[in-house]
Amino acid sequence: MQQKKIPVRRCTGCGEGKPKKELVRIVKTPEGEIVLDPTGKRNGRGAYLCKNPECLRKAQKAKRLEKAFSMQVPAEVYEAVEKELTALDG
Repeated sequence: MQQKKIPVRRCTGCGEGKPKKELVRIVKTPEGEIVLDPTGKRNGRGAYLCKNPECLRKAQKAKRLEKAFSMQVPAEVYEAVEKELTALDG
């Protein structure tokens, strides 16, 4: 019997490939808003990050979210995502 394939996504910060369930999805909605998507099912273009604020900082420094979403990402968005990440981390 064939095992179910586990979806692997690459972290935008550190570049490591990890199972999708271990990462957090950040979405650019069709309206152009950038939000954290804890369900992983929101409509729009997604980018994945480890649940580690350090990976978010790496992504911000290298402007990787800007590249993924083809738009400027305001500092407030990074701050909001970092707050939510630290809340998730517990």
